[in-house]
Amino acid sequence: MKISKNLLVYLNYRLSDADGVHLNPGEEELIYLHGGYDHIFKELENVLEGKEENESFKVTLPPEKAFGEYKEELIFQESIDELPEDIFIGMELDGYIDESPEEGVIYVVTNIEDEFATLNANHPLAGRTLTFEGTITEIQELSEKEIEEILHHGHHHHD
Repeated sequence: MKISKNLLVYLNYRLSDADGVHLNPGEEELIYLHGGYDHIFKELENVLEGKEENESFKVTLPPEKAFGEYKEELIFQESIDELPEDIFIGMELDGYIDESPEEGVIYVVTNIEDEFATLNANHPLAGRTLTFEGTITEIQELSEKEIEEILHHGHHHHD
């Protein structure tokens, strides 16, 4: 069976940056619904289209096609008084950006000094060229009901 719209695709993959650094140890499996639902990067989905089980794939994405460019304006200082008492470096906080308050973002606490904490809303992989390479391990047909369930849950934004 070839990968096409509304098939569930199982991949084993390795994600690495331009220097060959392995970025996803321990998270090598990816399962997604194929067909332009934005469950994976468009270029990766395009490379997978028409492939079969046990075929391999490789695609390299520049930052603008992956997690976006790194933006200094997404880093700012916040008063400790405005943040949770148990704040720590690496903690993730839900929030939004003034320019688009309807879109939730996750801030990561990157530094804590005296009365301020540094918050960064860039994706951890923003600004990096990424290479996805791996093997298609399974392709599964789904019922209409199963497809609807995936799409219903897929539109739930995890913020």
